[in-house]
Amino acid sequence: MIDFNQLNYEIGQQLGLTLFDPQQFTSLCIRFIVNLIVVTIISRCFYFPRSHRRDYAFIFILMAMSIFLLVSLMEGEGMNIGAAMGLFAIFGIMRFRTEAVPIREMTYLFMLIALSVVNAVAHGDYHPKADYWDGVGIVTILFVNIAFVCMAWIFESSKVMNQEASKIIRYDNVELIKPEKRAELKADLEKRTGLKITRIEVGMIDYLKDSPLIRIFYDDPSDVGNSIARFGRMPKEM
Repeated sequence: MIDFNQLNYEIGQQLGLTLFDPQQFTSLCIRFIVNLIVVTIISRCFYFPRSHRRDYAFIFILMAMSIFLLVSLMEGEGMNIGAAMGLFAIFGIMRFRTEAVPIREMTYLFMLIALSVVNAVAHGDYHPKADYWDGVGIVTILFVNIAFVCMAWIFESSKVMNQEASKIIRYDNVELIKPEKRAELKADLEKRTGLKITRIEVGMIDYLKDSPLIRIFYDDPSDVGNSIARFGRMPKEM
C-alpha cells in the first residue's frame, strides 16, 4: 500500500508541491459533482425552458463551476485574498460588460455563484488533539443544494408567482394614448396582437414621428422570461 504521507513529504521537499491527498481529493470530487448537478438542474430545468437562451445557460454553468474551483483551491491563508480578487473580477465583468444583462439573468447568476461558493467552502475539519470533527457535513451540503433547487422551482412556478408577461410596442396612433381613450387603445392593441391585455403603460412619446412606446401586460405563463420582449428597438445581435 502506498504511503502518501511519506511520498508527499519527499516530493514536497523537492518541488514544493504534494502529489496527492486522498481525503482532500475525495471531498473536492464529491462537492464538485454535487455542485455541477445542481447548477445544471437550475440552469437547464428552470431558467432555460422560459428564456431559451443557450448562451446565458452556458455562461451560468461555466461561471458557477469556475467560482467553485477558484474558492475551493484558495482555502486557508489565501482565502481572504482569493475571495476579494474573485469578487473584484465578478463585479468587474458585470461593470464593464458590453451587453446589458437583464435582471432575471443577473439574479440567476448571483444565485449560482452563491451556491458554488457555499459548496466550495463547505467541508469538515479534524482536530487530532481533541479527536473530533467539526464543519459542514454531507447532509448539510445536500440540504443547502436542495434548498436552492426548491427556491428556483417555487418562484418559477405559475402557481406561486404571478406569471404576467409583457411586451414593449412602438405604437403608431398617438391620439389613443390619452387617458380618456384608454379603452379604445386597449381594444385596438388586443385586435392587433390577439392577446388578452390586463393593463397598459404608456412610456416615451415621440411627437415628431407620432410614435409612443407602450408596454402591454397579459397573462401567459409560457411567454414569461421572453428574452426579446424587453427590447424597444431592434437589438444589435439581431
